[in-house]
Amino acid sequence: MNALAELDQQVTTCRRCPRLVAWREEVARVKRASFADWDYWGRPVPGFGPADAAMAIVGLAPAAHGANRTGRMFTGDRSGDVLYAALHAVGLASQPTAVSRDDGLSLYGVRVTAPVKCAPPENKPTPTERDNCRPWLASELALLAPTLKVIVVLGAFGWQALLPVLSTAGWRIPVPRPKFGHGVVVPLEGPAPLTLLGCYHVSQQNTFTGKLTPAMLEAVLTEAKTVAGL
Repeated sequence: MNALAELDQQVTTCRRCPRLVAWREEVARVKRASFADWDYWGRPVPGFGPADAAMAIVGLAPAAHGANRTGRMFTGDRSGDVLYAALHAVGLASQPTAVSRDDGLSLYGVRVTAPVKCAPPENKPTPTERDNCRPWLASELALLAPTLKVIVVLGAFGWQALLPVLSTAGWRIPVPRPKFGHGVVVPLEGPAPLTLLGCYHVSQQNTFTGKLTPAMLEAVLTEAKTVAGL
């Protein structure tokens, strides 16, 4: 087992945040009626993708009836439907859909992860919960550092959570700190050159209103793919 796989295993046993532990397990017990026959994951969700990824995608946290149900990032919800369809469209995923951990989906040179590993109530982790979870993402990025060239950050929460994590992992963050925006590009120096790309989150709030279209998402992913050399 490689170091990243070992880290992923450790992530799934974390009980550091009492509120999140209680919520993720309650959701897994009560379930949504449409998923009544599912055996919910109900644990922290590790990152998904190869250990030698050149590109990372950082979201916010698992969805209560998405990744908290399936056990894989962005799998089983509408945000994931949009993300994986776009990754497939630009040649970075083996298929356009993600419904379960055993659906055969593979990512090519891409690792999908989040700064908070447990599903939070109302999709809103507290600052303390975000900070409690920070060492997991810092360790993950440190292990990816030898091959990682670009990170696509989905949304302002992920952006704000990621910058201190990168600093901990050895990358130098500009002062003043770069602000999140869709299409923002920030080159960083550190263990290896790294480029940050901002992208609106693939939440229904953004995709249903047209704030983020499939074409906009594919454009960011295509730029990231070029930077990553994929």
